[in-house]
Amino acid sequence: MPGSIQDSVYYSDGLFKSVVQLIDESCKLAGIDPNVADRLKRPKRSTIVSVPVRMDDGSIYVFEGYRVQHNMSLGPGKGGIRYHQDVTLSEVTALATLMTMKCSLVGLPLGGAKGGIRVNPNLLSRAEKQALTRRYTIEIANVIGPDRDIPASDVGTDGQTMAWLMDTFSQLKGFAIPGVVTGKPIDIGGSLGREDATGRGVVHCAEEAAKILKIPMSSNTKVAVHGFGKVGAVAAREIADLGCTVVAVSDVSGGIYNANGLDIRDCMQWVSTNGSLEGYTKAEKISNEALLELDVEILLPCAMEHVIHEKNADRIRAKLISEGANGPVTHEAHSILVKNGVFVVPDVLANAGGVTVSYFEWVQDIQSFFWHEDEINEKLRSLIVKAFHEVHDTAVRLKCDMRKAAMAKAMLRLEKAMLLRGLFP
Repeated sequence: MPGSIQDSVYYSDGLFKSVVQLIDESCKLAGIDPNVADRLKRPKRSTIVSVPVRMDDGSIYVFEGYRVQHNMSLGPGKGGIRYHQDVTLSEVTALATLMTMKCSLVGLPLGGAKGGIRVNPNLLSRAEKQALTRRYTIEIANVIGPDRDIPASDVGTDGQTMAWLMDTFSQLKGFAIPGVVTGKPIDIGGSLGREDATGRGVVHCAEEAAKILKIPMSSNTKVAVHGFGKVGAVAAREIADLGCTVVAVSDVSGGIYNANGLDIRDCMQWVSTNGSLEGYTKAEKISNEALLELDVEILLPCAMEHVIHEKNADRIRAKLISEGANGPVTHEAHSILVKNGVFVVPDVLANAGGVTVSYFEWVQDIQSFFWHEDEINEKLRSLIVKAFHEVHDTAVRLKCDMRKAAMAKAMLRLEKAMLLRGLFP
């Protein structure tokens, strides 16, 4: 009918279609109120802004930026800002929706949001990137804030980007407001443990799933990690420290493979020195695609979305997948993997470590009282492990896979909050 979600501008992106399809399936499975389900398919607010920037050559270029706030029934919005040339309103909306589910699932008093600018940050100078960030902050300043919506770093952004955002917002208000963003440098209100949090969460989930599957965390257990950036490198290091043998990792330059195992810290040092895995001499070169199909027990996809799809899903040989990236497995591929007996820990749970420690950072900023890193890591592990077993119990009870169970669990909490609050007016 006219006005249906299929008619919406958000529905143009494959990731958002997958999210809506998953919401439909999980709502039916969990018996969610249809009115609540329909509201969860649409964002509360979408902001599109023009971001004019004076480039180094004196010309002015206008970029397009977005900030989408999906649902705030549980608290202020929370979600990263990405700088990427392929950013679209539909993609940002899908990611904001997943953030709503992620915060609900882990039990955080936050809603889901996401932002982005359509730009290749690698083509910008430092001055241009700073100007872009500050103008974008000004354009969205009326919809963000520590009690309204708290951005964070994401693809193409980092702690420096968040420092510029925090400073710009603070200049507008006239005093320092560190709680407006998370993922900041430690010296201006950032949290210890934030940088490694997502990768740690991925491995915490993999470890708990391995117990269920009776996969030992030993040298006999082989692991492949797709993506060796902020998430993948930490995940590779953490799972190697548990005793597993990481035989392959990859980044934009391709993958490297050593059947006897890689020295992950040596790989990290190589990337720090050379910028990528290209040219690494202690392993053979393989493609990113070949890495996904290696004969390993555990696969950690920690790069971009949709790398496992219906054309290669049947060739995945891992027994366990813990999703470090957002949407690395398509909806069609997931069905194939589940049919083939692969245990998939979904992104909405597996990569929730980042938003969890972002929440810790926000709390510390508000209190002006900061915690020790060991305390943060322990709190992170406790929340992620608790959420994992709640999802697994839900999967057993509803006789479904972990992805549907995670969404069902998240939406049951959202449904309760939304029904208690009611509809205004």
